Amino acid sequence: MKLINTYTYEIKKSKFIAFYYEIEKEEEALNILANLKKEHKKAKHIPYAYKIDTIIRKSDDKEPSNTAGTPIYHLIEKQNLNHIFIAVVRYFGGIKLGTGGLTRAYLTATKEVLNV
Repeated sequence: MKLINTYTYEIKKSKFIAFYYEIEKEEEALNILANLKKEHKKAKHIPYAYKIDTIIRKSDDKEPSNTAGTPIYHLIEKQNLNHIFIAVVRYFGGIKLGTGGLTRAYLTATKEVLNV
């Protein structure tokens, strides 16, 4: 596994920290996720998406359905990326963003970490 890039996006006091890794095996994705959860214990959510050939996984991590993991995954697909893991650590700032705002925030963080 190799960390390629990180990017931090802030909106309405919430912080979204995106991590972009190249990975070879699914167990690497699970290890990265476990390490992010240890490192960011106060984060409210850590949604992610990854693709390794035919293995595709995504999670909203208790955000409203399809507001986080799915948009992250759609960008992975749109860029034709493979052997990639992207997670976005979210620290809630106390102001609700709504489902549209959440989706835009996760998309912005993901686009920036991918430099697209």
